[in-house]
Amino acid sequence: MSGLTDRAVGVLEEPLPERKAALVRSMAADWAGGRIATLGSSRPPQRPQRPAAPELRRPAEVPKRKITRGITGRTALLHALAHIELNAIDLACDIPARFTTEGMPRAFCDDWLRVAAEEAKHFLLLSERLEALGSHYGALAAHDGLWEAAEETSHDLLARLAVVPLVLEARGLDVTPAMIAKLRAVEDEESAAILEIVYREEIGHVAIGKRWFDHVCADRGLDPRATWQALVRAHFRGRLKPPFNDGARQEAGLPADFYAALASP
Repeated sequence: MSGLTDRAVGVLEEPLPERKAALVRSMAADWAGGRIATLGSSRPPQRPQRPAAPELRRPAEVPKRKITRGITGRTALLHALAHIELNAIDLACDIPARFTTEGMPRAFCDDWLRVAAEEAKHFLLLSERLEALGSHYGALAAHDGLWEAAEETSHDLLARLAVVPLVLEARGLDVTPAMIAKLRAVEDEESAAILEIVYREEIGHVAIGKRWFDHVCADRGLDPRATWQALVRAHFRGRLKPPFNDGARQEAGLPADFYAALASP
């Protein structure tokens, strides 16, 4: 049977979103059940495979996400979130595929396969909701900013952890509660309930990122706060945008003294 990196690379090389999600869930179940016995030898591609749609554009060119009682704004929001979750599947799979050779313990792979499986669940929930609203994933344009962050940090596990879970996913903790409130204000309880699931599980994903960031810092004899701030300045474009959801960030183990100094004035 293929090793872990072989299976993870198989996910990255699968272009069809539903098939990608199914491969992730199967891989996570096989790993948890002890049916993947080796790490494997495959190396991840520079970029994951993507379906023919959505068309990828610059961020300023993608549809706006204004939530109204009409369908258009809500489907734009849900489509953008589904695209984020599809990228998140690949980001979570790229970590064990790219960095397990660095002597990380089995618990490192346990955590990132859990993240990958939950991202796959999020994508499927959002995709199904889009279809219930008369749309589908791929119907609108999307942007490629998340994978650009992966390419920027592909050389170093510590940089990857600093930027992807502790900046990009942490940003989701800041903005998701307002999205949920706006969806409930227009009586879209079904969409709000999906975002509630995403929000709670993303707190866990940020916590996993912080745990392993601290682990690698300890191995390298580095101060976590100073190192994180230096890596964000080096590899993340722009400054962090308040307001921050300090409560959710604290729950994930990310204290305010980590990120406050990098906030926009």
